[in-house]
Amino acid sequence: RSHDTNSYREIYQFGKKGYWAYDVQEKFINLRYRLLPYIYSTAWEVTSKSGTFMRALSMDFSYDSKVLDMNSEYLFGRSFLVAPVTDSLYISRNNGITKIDFTTKTWKVYLPSGADWYDFWTGKKISGGVEINREVPIDIMPLYVKAGSIIPMGPFVQYSSEKDQSNLEIRVYPGADGEFNLYEDENDNYNYEKGKYTTIKFKWNDKSQKLTIEDRNGDFTGMLKSRTFSIVKVDEKNGIDIQLTSKPTKTIKYDGKILIICI
Repeated sequence: RSHDTNSYREIYQFGKKGYWAYDVQEKFINLRYRLLPYIYSTAWEVTSKSGTFMRALSMDFSYDSKVLDMNSEYLFGRSFLVAPVTDSLYISRNNGITKIDFTTKTWKVYLPSGADWYDFWTGKKISGGVEINREVPIDIMPLYVKAGSIIPMGPFVQYSSEKDQSNLEIRVYPGADGEFNLYEDENDNYNYEKGKYTTIKFKWNDKSQKLTIEDRNGDFTGMLKSRTFSIVKVDEKNGIDIQLTSKPTKTIKYDGKILIICI
């Protein structure tokens, strides 16, 4: 979202639905809300393990000399590579006259070596160690997900507590082993400091193509004792963009006990 002191920032200040400036903001607001389970769990890693949200590429790919001094990209948590478009590619101003030209431009993105990467918007898999020219229409910021990542995605909501998290979409990006620790608590107090929270570890074995959902650890008042996980094995047809996946690879019920799912 936009931050400023003396300017209007609310989305309705930028037109109405159907106007490009409104629609782009709505898209990324929805992405933020859908990623809340990932964001909240990453916040727990920051709290419990001195982790960080915004990671220089050199923190995870120190063996790749091309990223050691790279300041144009970063990791968001341990799974997302973000390459923000920092130039005004579509709007220019000359002598007080604003010009808009939405002819699609490209943006250079480097994908670190030692990993495969999935384009979040298309599901296309690309081997690392290459620089690509990614098309960046006005509503696309280059986002790539590292192979082996497990990304929990929540429902579309208007505010964080509008719906419970009883049906999460779990996106698995094959190509490497990986794990993710889903963290949940009471949301609005400090009881987590007293141990009132739960964690559920997801582990992906790429060789066997099996996803293990381990026993739930911990408890707190109001926690979900039974829920549905829609498991999505990502490719160019499934688990792409911000939309809900209409045909999950598997849908399972989880009651806190270990499950091993072959997908």
